[in-house]
Amino acid sequence: MKLSNFKFNLPDELIAKKPPMYRDEARLMVLNRKTGAIEHRVFKEVLDYFNEGDVFVFNDTKVFPARLFGNKEKTGAQIEVFLLRELNEEFRLWDVLVDPARKIRIGNKLYFGEDDSMVAEVIDNTTSRGRTLRFLYDGDHESFKKALFALGETPIPRYLNREVNKDDANDFQTIFARNEGAVVAPSANLHFSRELMKRMEIKGVEAAFLTLHIGLGGFREIDVEDLTKHKMDSEQMFISEQTADIVNRAKDREKKVCSVGTSVMRAIETAVGTNSHIKAFDGWTNRFIFPPYDFSVADAMITNFHMPYSTLLMTTAAFGGYDAVLEAYQTALKEKYQFGCYGDALLIL
Repeated sequence: MKLSNFKFNLPDELIAKKPPMYRDEARLMVLNRKTGAIEHRVFKEVLDYFNEGDVFVFNDTKVFPARLFGNKEKTGAQIEVFLLRELNEEFRLWDVLVDPARKIRIGNKLYFGEDDSMVAEVIDNTTSRGRTLRFLYDGDHESFKKALFALGETPIPRYLNREVNKDDANDFQTIFARNEGAVVAPSANLHFSRELMKRMEIKGVEAAFLTLHIGLGGFREIDVEDLTKHKMDSEQMFISEQTADIVNRAKDREKKVCSVGTSVMRAIETAVGTNSHIKAFDGWTNRFIFPPYDFSVADAMITNFHMPYSTLLMTTAAFGGYDAVLEAYQTALKEKYQFGCYGDALLIL
């Protein structure tokens, strides 16, 4: 598989700029990967394809307000700072991206807030755009994080091509988000409402939760035609013994395991051992899934409609079959499905 295999023309009007009024009322395309048959449904009807004892695996990562705007000392030039992850709690060190990067050098100070209440010093260059910042703050860690995040905004993707609005803080967060650390929402998980989760429970479909803190690596532009040469950034992930037990019990009983999103798929394929069982996991993954790929755990997958050339599309095509998924995408374009994080959903069975 080459990068150029994942090209298609996506009109801007098919990129969803905001979510549907109700989370579970997005459109749902259902793809049978064995026959290529396609159905058109509404997302809240997804349970029609699952039975008692089947398992949905969700990503409970929580997005934090990662995008800040500061001013460079002396010149006052505005600098966008995108927080990626905290490197050291004691010394207030953060791995960040800065834009424009050419203006920022080691030793520069950046000021944040209307009264310049937060100050950071650049102490290292990690990549062409990346830097390590040391925030200068007197106070405990909890008050520092609260003050820092109060300055930030919800990091909606650039492809939305609009300003952040007051609704994004809630819309760009799953209803079960609890472990802070992501800068991108697990978009397939956004479709699940409290009402749908309750109907799952009543039907006897189990919910299992893992955490994969989604960074920007999966959205970074791929600059090689040969996909085997592309390296994914590492992302932190956790799978509990309880989640492993729920998934493994379903496999033993020959029940369906549905991966809700590409991040979940990467996580369970990272933690898989023998007999298609997964193990508890606490560490990092840089797993890059693209066709062809032999999957070990999931029998079904829910995902959104993704951007051309994206690693998310590649993972989807690996699971659903390249030809079947690309045909489904052509149908989605023809039927004017909405693409992106706030867009419609695809269930692959």
